[in-house]
Amino acid sequence: MIFRIIQHTCKRRAQTTLMFRIRRIHDAAWPGDARVISQVQGILREQFPLLASEDVEKLPEQLRNPLKFRFRSILYVAEGANSRLKGFALFMHAPDLHFGYLDYVSAAKLQTGAGVGGALYTRVREEAKALELTGLFFECLPDEPALCPDPMTLKQNKARLRFYERFGARPIVGTAYETPLTPESTCPPYLVFDALDQGKPLRRRDAQKAVRAILERKYAECCPPNYVDMVVHSFADDPVRLREPRYVLTAKHQASAVRPVLYTDKTIALVVNDQHDIHHVPERGYVQAPVRIRSILKDIEPLGYFQPVSVRHFGEEHILAVHDRKLVEYLKRATALLGPGESVYPYVFPIRNAARPPKELPVRAGYFCIDTFTPITRNAFLAAKRAVDCALTAVQCLREEYRVAYALVRPPGHHAERRVFGGFCYFNSAAVAAHCMSALGRVAVLDIDYHHGNGTQDIFYRRADVLTVSLHGHPRFAYPYFSGYEEEKGEGEGEGYNMNIPLSEQVDGAAYREALARALRRIIRFAPRILIIALGLDPAKGDPTGSWSLTAKDFERNGRMLGELRLPTLIIQEGGYRIRSLGTNAKYFFQGFAAGAFAR
Repeated sequence: MIFRIIQHTCKRRAQTTLMFRIRRIHDAAWPGDARVISQVQGILREQFPLLASEDVEKLPEQLRNPLKFRFRSILYVAEGANSRLKGFALFMHAPDLHFGYLDYVSAAKLQTGAGVGGALYTRVREEAKALELTGLFFECLPDEPALCPDPMTLKQNKARLRFYERFGARPIVGTAYETPLTPESTCPPYLVFDALDQGKPLRRRDAQKAVRAILERKYAECCPPNYVDMVVHSFADDPVRLREPRYVLTAKHQASAVRPVLYTDKTIALVVNDQHDIHHVPERGYVQAPVRIRSILKDIEPLGYFQPVSVRHFGEEHILAVHDRKLVEYLKRATALLGPGESVYPYVFPIRNAARPPKELPVRAGYFCIDTFTPITRNAFLAAKRAVDCALTAVQCLREEYRVAYALVRPPGHHAERRVFGGFCYFNSAAVAAHCMSALGRVAVLDIDYHHGNGTQDIFYRRADVLTVSLHGHPRFAYPYFSGYEEEKGEGEGEGYNMNIPLSEQVDGAAYREALARALRRIIRFAPRILIIALGLDPAKGDPTGSWSLTAKDFERNGRMLGELRLPTLIIQEGGYRIRSLGTNAKYFFQGFAAGAFAR
């Protein structure tokens, strides 16, 4: 029988402030995950040289195909500040029997003694508790000289068992689990049980089911049926007996001995447009004001879900992938001509002779804008470009380590079409992100702003790889008035991949949730790999640009519905203009989203 054991240590480096990042690896084909899985396989080869190569190579399939292995494999990795892999834990969940089996916990070379094992084991225990499991089983080599005669190995085994005792995990005694398969085998492992601080005894029937599953599912190739039956039937005590503590008089959680840990699978990457306030139009009635960002930040930061991420710079080719070059060049040139505090609003729309545009760039604005209230300012291009950088930074967060990212930006973007801007929007950040992510698989863009996402619809109207869904006020009374009708379903290859759900002028939370449920059913049928949410907070009661009456609790329920999709999700801020309730509604939305996305 092959037994794979972690070499744990309870040493601690006292003078260190490095924070581990621990995250769950979901998909062997996801760019960031595929890279890390390869590194995990490297640790397996290095730390477990006797491990068969096929057992190393099967790791991606274990994550992808739980039915084949009869365990749901959950892989956690610990990374340092430089994203260097420091260790991993592979946790096997048996949903049918309500127990967990810790297959591996291992630090990378030269990382033992750095708190990696403690951080990973703590995370596995939290996951097991969230799954409401009977307990956590794993194997550990014996600390009895009669079973393990080698002094060096015996010393290591004692250190491991001392480590686990601090969590309350102890070997099961009075069974034949330690019986070797062959007489010449040495150091047969204990089966260790962690009750997860529940204070409940391990019942014999639960232990027998777990042991049979471990031996038959994990060791089927080397454990004959008669051996399995013998070991299972040896569990005669009820409740099962655990060895008395040998190293720690009072079992106590190890969290105090673990470095600060960031769980990126339970954290939202927060990317804020740090240059949004350069696009400040101090004119009465202009609702797209910098105070919006501050109001949202003030209320969401105390939630504890968010990890700030610095904005990265990206080239204009990402914008040009979804916007016409003439629009991009016009905005760049027109804004450069304006002085500080100057604003130009389109007022001439020369639809009859587009071949001969006016020479003056401010007058030419009507060629590229769909309304009369979206100004061109000195910094409009720069702020909009920075918003796109934020969205793409959030995309990178999803690709590399996070499951959820939030781009808190202004100006917004969902009204910007391929060739025109408007609705306070210059570049469509959500569309740029969706196009970028579409290289990894299907993308669904759900727009929950009060106003129709005409720009996103226009950009993807003829594409089948990006599903666009928009809930909004009916265009007969709500901006942008000319699009958002239910019959607009896409064209060509994109036919059937655009869905509009226009709602009446008066909508409360219950009616909105009914419409949202319809949208989510369509998204589930589409089976996207990534979800992008264009988050508008203007469905709120009292918003100056809307007519609906959603409350903070409604936003919380909506957020939970979206989080329960459990998809890699990018949330991009769009509208929302009632400053008094803006931050509160954002806070409740993310509380609900986290409850749905991070709960088990």
